Amino acid sequence: MARSVSRAGAAPTPPRRRLRRSDWAAAALAAIREGGVGAVVIEGLAERLGATKGSFYWHFKDRDELVEAALERWERQETDDVIERLRAVADPGERLRRLFEMAFGDHPGGDTNVTLLADAANPLVSPALRRVTQRRLDFLTGAFAELGLTPRTARHHALLAYTAYVGYFELRRAAPSATPTGPESRDYLDHLLRVVVPARPLPPHRGNQPES
Repeated sequence: MARSVSRAGAAPTPPRRRLRRSDWAAAALAAIREGGVGAVVIEGLAERLGATKGSFYWHFKDRDELVEAALERWERQETDDVIERLRAVADPGERLRRLFEMAFGDHPGGDTNVTLLADAANPLVSPALRRVTQRRLDFLTGAFAELGLTPRTARHHALLAYTAYVGYFELRRAAPSATPTGPESRDYLDHLLRVVVPARPLPPHRGNQPES
């Protein structure tokens, strides 16, 4: 791993502020969410973090390594950790309900997905995007299969659910007023689950109910 140096041949100098590698990765991920991979600019992140470029080079050899670390963080937080938490939910209908509530309620996660899809051709982004998409679809397919669907039909339901998720946040970014908010968003989520999940009663909504 590269380290910053003050002059040729000198020993590495540690950053003036004690930042961790994860601090830089988190800041880079926030920049990606706001403006795509192109928004990851070392000087700008250093200013945001109140650090120097020397702090960056203490942890990363170059910008590409930072982008990869940010994408690893995104993959872990928005996919690996979510799947791990939901594995404990035995009932597949309840598992889908909780997944949809998390996915459609987590605007930062959805917005990050939109910006990364816009950068899908970027060679740094495409491998992570493929892995995440495949894992999410496999998890959805498994839940639908547990509801008694054939593997082929379960995959179709998984694709329908995932495209609804992607499309929702694409629309929210392009035309925010077109997407539901408040109690209406809960009604939309209930309707989406009724459409996507094959005929069986859904578990009750876990959030606050709209006032009558």
